[in-house]
Amino acid sequence: MKIGIFGTGMVGETIAGRLVELGHEVKMGSRSAANEKATAWVTKTGSRASHGTFSDAAMFGEIVFNCTQGAVSLEVLKLANGTQTLKEKILIDVSNPLNTDNEASTALLYCNDESLGERLQKALPDTHVVKTLNTMWCGIMVNPRRVKETHHVYLCGNNIGAKTRVKEILRSFEWAQEEILDLGGIDAARATEMLLPLWQRIYGATNSFAFNFKIVCASH
Repeated sequence: MKIGIFGTGMVGETIAGRLVELGHEVKMGSRSAANEKATAWVTKTGSRASHGTFSDAAMFGEIVFNCTQGAVSLEVLKLANGTQTLKEKILIDVSNPLNTDNEASTALLYCNDESLGERLQKALPDTHVVKTLNTMWCGIMVNPRRVKETHHVYLCGNNIGAKTRVKEILRSFEWAQEEILDLGGIDAARATEMLLPLWQRIYGATNSFAFNFKIVCASH
């Protein structure tokens, strides 16, 4: 499969690298086709890896991952001409609307009655936005078995077919079927994005990225 990646940071590179390992062709997109990080990633990754602008990655991918900082994700869609380049495609959104003005902040730019996932879907009415993988460290996103216990990954989106395809990608990352929890429509992104302040506090208390959330139900 041809897959586009928005973003050259740790999350984008981790997901892109894993997808190449699984045999996909991956194009990493950024503001400039000459991005140094993207160029270095292609050099070390091999023939199934390429890079270009956000628009290039959007046009290339059958499915596209948004791995940009949530504060700039809507701007990235404009740079990618997303209403055209992402039409009828699946956009997997793994970002969060964190306030990046203060590195120590655990605040979200907006929450409760809206989410970044919903904003992306509103901006791209002809694209199938699926929110997932945004509640954990990227090392666990693509390698859930780093955590010995079973644990959960959430996803939400308005299109059932799109979510089915995203679940297939998650299973290829070795998420077990029973670990994938579908929370419903894209409005559920409000809830998963609001986990990030808690995630940051847990990281601060444990000094470890390598953890995740697990739902445990009481027996009846």
